[in-house]
Amino acid sequence: MYIDIVPNRTSRPAILLRVATREGTRIRKRTLANLSDWAPEQIEALRRVLRGESLVAPESVFTIERSLPHGHAQAVLATMRRLGMARLLSPVRCRERDLIEAMIAERLLHPGSKLATTRTWTTSTLGDELSVDGADVDELYQALEWLIKRQEKIQATLARRHLGDGEVALYDVSSSSYEGRTCTLARRGHNRDGEKLPCIVYGMLADREGRPIAVEVCAGNTGDPKTVPAQVERLQERFGLSRVVLVGDRGMLTKTQINVLREHPGVGWISALRGPAIRALVESGAIQMSLFDERNLAEIASSEYPGERLIVCFNPLLAQDRRRTRDELLAATDKELEAIARAAARRTRTPLSDAELGVKVGRAINHYKVAKHFEIEIRDGRLSWTRRLEAIEEEAALDGIYVIRTSEPKERLEAADVVRGYKRLTTVERAFRCLKGMDLRVRPIYLRLEDRIRGHLLICMLAYYVEWHMRQALAPLLFADEELANDRDRRDPVAPAQPSAHARRKKVLRVDAEDLPLHSFASLLADLATLCRNTCRLTSQPSAPTFDQLTQPTTLQRRAFELLETVPMYAHR
Repeated sequence: MYIDIVPNRTSRPAILLRVATREGTRIRKRTLANLSDWAPEQIEALRRVLRGESLVAPESVFTIERSLPHGHAQAVLATMRRLGMARLLSPVRCRERDLIEAMIAERLLHPGSKLATTRTWTTSTLGDELSVDGADVDELYQALEWLIKRQEKIQATLARRHLGDGEVALYDVSSSSYEGRTCTLARRGHNRDGEKLPCIVYGMLADREGRPIAVEVCAGNTGDPKTVPAQVERLQERFGLSRVVLVGDRGMLTKTQINVLREHPGVGWISALRGPAIRALVESGAIQMSLFDERNLAEIASSEYPGERLIVCFNPLLAQDRRRTRDELLAATDKELEAIARAAARRTRTPLSDAELGVKVGRAINHYKVAKHFEIEIRDGRLSWTRRLEAIEEEAALDGIYVIRTSEPKERLEAADVVRGYKRLTTVERAFRCLKGMDLRVRPIYLRLEDRIRGHLLICMLAYYVEWHMRQALAPLLFADEELANDRDRRDPVAPAQPSAHARRKKVLRVDAEDLPLHSFASLLADLATLCRNTCRLTSQPSAPTFDQLTQPTTLQRRAFELLETVPMYAHR
């Protein structure tokens, strides 16, 4: 008696229980039962019985006392080991270093408050792996204070790894809301969260690929430009770089801050001009549309910007988008003004005063930020308005035009590379999206003491450093454009970026070349978490020590761990 598997062309094979008998030289097979509907475990059990093996129920041998998700924690900790995170924090192991490592890893697995962290790292194997599962929240606060004392050494080490003389360094600023009233860093300022709450400002310095190098925390009412001098000091004095190019957006590298940069001979810059400055260049004749007859960028010089190169770019698709957006905003503002005018006309018994009507009109024209394009007249409770066509035409003349400015000579950076360098700021913006999104959840911030808040931001930055490397390694299993890094250096710097053919194929097929399903970073970590570590005990010996048994990894999980082996090794730096 045996189990036979019979192929069935396009259908799944038939699994039959058969007996075979010999009649002379012929062997006759007789089917006893069709087992095609049986589960694989049942078929394997029957096959073992037919071989004469003794079977026992698993629960009669051992019991599983606890099962904890393990795979996602293993992936993060393996990456941290390859990155030398422990030695980066401190060359000597101590309780504080273990706690900081655990907080960095938990930021990727289950981001939350410090109190929540002491709870959630016991819901996976992370707490046991780093021997911190018994820690309380006060220990975490003390570890944050320990960490902030080591911030400069940590950031200097990262700079040695990823920044060299003459290289490009990216810098941008963001802010996050603060939940509370007791922190001296929390101030009313330009809150990028869109909430009417005090906020805390922080700037991030990254290498040209978007790897985070350093983070600076400031009071919430600190303007973006005021954070620049600290970065210059850090680059030259603390990181020991004799030559570096700082890339910042037009709102940060203002004329005043560029004058500050000029006082440091080893620091170059790449930034952009604001709209009024571009309009002045157009009016002076320095910028003309004939510049773009053959190419979509042109290099010009202006006496208003001595010692600088100006690269003028024209993107026709951007021009169309701005024109369409402006028309929509003007039409929406017209509609609101018409509604106000009709409502005012109906107020015959108690007409609106000019002041009351002015308040309503002010809200309407400022709603869509196009007040400069309207001429408003309010008289005797009546409203009339006209569009300022000349102002609209002047603005339309600049549609699709932007100007990149730099101190770098052509021998060091071609015009196209200057534009590409400025556009690399999007990698820092992506870092902020990860920090403020569901990946790392830097906000809300509840901590009260300044050093603890600075430590919290440093932990979030280091967690993104780990995530950045994991995303690079796991790119074949993610909906990521694996050719993006090379395309950035080759494609047209002005034209809108297009995904590669490989990235488009990923989005259509949703599987890789081996038919493994593609994931987002979060969903891949969730899949890895299904690889569990079971704590078992022999049923016959209740007093015997427990032992651990891992579940078998799936093909996808094995592939993910293989890819993580490609993360660079920094253990000895």
